[in-house]
Amino acid sequence: MRWDIIELLFFAYRDFVGDPDQELEAFGFGRAHHRVMHFVYRYPGLKVADLLDVLRITKQSLGRVLKQLLDEGYIVQKTGDNDRRQRLLYATPKGEALVQKLAGLQTTRITRALAEMAPEDAETVKRFLRAMIDRDDPDKVLETIFANVNQDGKE
Repeated sequence: MRWDIIELLFFAYRDFVGDPDQELEAFGFGRAHHRVMHFVYRYPGLKVADLLDVLRITKQSLGRVLKQLLDEGYIVQKTGDNDRRQRLLYATPKGEALVQKLAGLQTTRITRALAEMAPEDAETVKRFLRAMIDRDDPDKVLETIFANVNQDGKE
């Protein structure tokens, strides 16, 4: 058993999401709101159906979170141009500001951790994290992430 890595991942995840959790609490939001906002911001026009696949949550769970984000003006929903049944999601300026703030907190933590390592170690970290993701995952967003991120981790 790799208890050492299991526990390090547990605590790293706890602290990585803990920073945004505190910020989200002030809005009455939780982790599900953060995840939805992140992917809607990063992939404008994301279909609701694809978001369900990305997050691997039930339609009911997503519906509750989406309703709150829509009602409070963090995202907007538009119908598809070609297929009127499609529901496409976009972050509003208010939503974009929230995502930027949350990502800033997480980027600070990542930057601080990477500063303790040699520059080439960042690539090793990315390779490890990619290897932790199921390779047979047919997730279109994941494919986009792997295709669009260049060597320095920026688009």
